[in-house]
Amino acid sequence: MRKCSRFVCILATLYLFTLSPGGAEVLRGAVEIVDGDTLRLEGRVVRLDGIDAPEQDQSCRRTNGDDWPCGAWVAAQVAAETRGAVVSCAGDETDRYCRLLARCATETGQDLGDWLVSGGMARAYRQYSMAYAAQEDAARAAGVGLWAGAWSAPADHRAGRGAPLSDLVAGCAIKGNISDNGRIYHVPGSRSYGRTRIDLARGERWFCTIAEAEAAGWRAARMT
Repeated sequence: MRKCSRFVCILATLYLFTLSPGGAEVLRGAVEIVDGDTLRLEGRVVRLDGIDAPEQDQSCRRTNGDDWPCGAWVAAQVAAETRGAVVSCAGDETDRYCRLLARCATETGQDLGDWLVSGGMARAYRQYSMAYAAQEDAARAAGVGLWAGAWSAPADHRAGRGAPLSDLVAGCAIKGNISDNGRIYHVPGSRSYGRTRIDLARGERWFCTIAEAEAAGWRAARMT
């Protein structure tokens, strides 16, 4: 997506804080789906805050080894969930693309971010928010949705750092890296997670749980 100018983003931010004493922008109506975590509503592009769904061109791996277009599938699920519904979104920040960062809910009160993460269709975007971390942990442990197979973090996919699907282990997202500092594991959302690549030929591996990683002799990466 093309980045809008800094000037336009500043105007958008100033606009938010003229709407109410709290600075929140509230939108309500029918939505158009851009992708699994991005909507259009009342002429505004809205990014669901706190989650990260697969990109439209992203593929995942099924348990039988087949690759499939999971990004397009997630977008279709959101379209089906919101079809004919009145959706309300509220947020007080914009991102660098001038999208409103918001939590959105249907008229029945269903939080779309919670629905996506709990259903295994998106990850908690832990780099920016821990709001849905518990839902992700539960979905991963239960093998719900995309966690029944294997998929790279959407942020890694966007940056071209997604692991080859053939190297991923279904439902296991902890990276066991071997470096000059020894055997280190990186959990999703940690500082070096996105840039850490796993080379199975070097003995590096994926772990499903922290306990599994530590039992195999890996230690946690330093947080700072």
